[in-house]
Amino acid sequence: MTETRYQPDVLGPDFEQLVLPQPADYEGPVVCTLVRACHPPAGTRAVLYVHGFTDYFFQRDMAAEYQRHGFRFYALDLRKYGRSWLPHQTANNVRDLREYYADLDAALAVLLAEGCRTIVLSGHSTGGLIVALYAQEGARRAAVAALFLNSPFLEMHQSWLNRAVAVPLAAAVGRFAPGLKIPANLPTAYGESLHQRYRGEWDYHLPWKPIEVFPVNTGWLRAIHAGHRRVARGLSIPQPVLVLHSDQTVTEKGWSEQYFEADGVLNVRHIRELSPRLGPRVTVAAIPGGMHDLVLSRPAVRALVYRELFQWLTAVLPGAA
Repeated sequence: MTETRYQPDVLGPDFEQLVLPQPADYEGPVVCTLVRACHPPAGTRAVLYVHGFTDYFFQRDMAAEYQRHGFRFYALDLRKYGRSWLPHQTANNVRDLREYYADLDAALAVLLAEGCRTIVLSGHSTGGLIVALYAQEGARRAAVAALFLNSPFLEMHQSWLNRAVAVPLAAAVGRFAPGLKIPANLPTAYGESLHQRYRGEWDYHLPWKPIEVFPVNTGWLRAIHAGHRRVARGLSIPQPVLVLHSDQTVTEKGWSEQYFEADGVLNVRHIRELSPRLGPRVTVAAIPGGMHDLVLSRPAVRALVYRELFQWLTAVLPGAA
């Protein structure tokens, strides 16, 4: 029954999408969108990938790598992102990260209905934060066999004063005035390092992943701040977790070639220090020369990312596919 509801996807004939309607929220109707790679390998292993902030799934190469290693590939465009962003909605807008749990519940239900039995839940940046929290308390968390977090967003890349004072203050305002706009304060140089129209290697839909990130509001900041506080207090995710991140943070102001070989969005020290708090079975490794989205790094670097990932998956997952 699920098979007949898939539609052609924007990525072309190798992918198809399934729109999953969700209950309306404070902005009106809501959907999320599950993307599936066609021609899946045999077996019951699968991955469900969740994108980052001002982002959506477009990484064809990543899907091909998972399929080459025997995993069915699925990706989820969360509500108000990419394929799921409806005209009446504010891009990326949520007031509690738990709002995304319904999206993950729906996606995992489809994977299970399609025969997936060993499911890897993967998230990049903000998606990494979301899937980690879901693995702690989501309704279908028991369906997840392992987590792979690609440069997860576990702390603000801000000065100590901003993190200690300004962010908590703005988050408090978000309780009463969630729609109040605030600067996102993210450099355009990172986007320029990715898209082939500028300095990068990749082609993707700029209206869904613009060079200058979407504005944020105090309600969104409050949701992120609450998620960060929960990570800082410590989670107890029982599944094995792999966290990969770059070995360095961009330090240059403005455009620099450093964006091609370092994390231009987050502070890798935060990732390294906070990741062990996710649970008792966390593996953390730095990728030399990695960009913020590691799988968009230069070819030799992303080859190393996939080597680390699939060696780890081979070690931690049950033997039978």
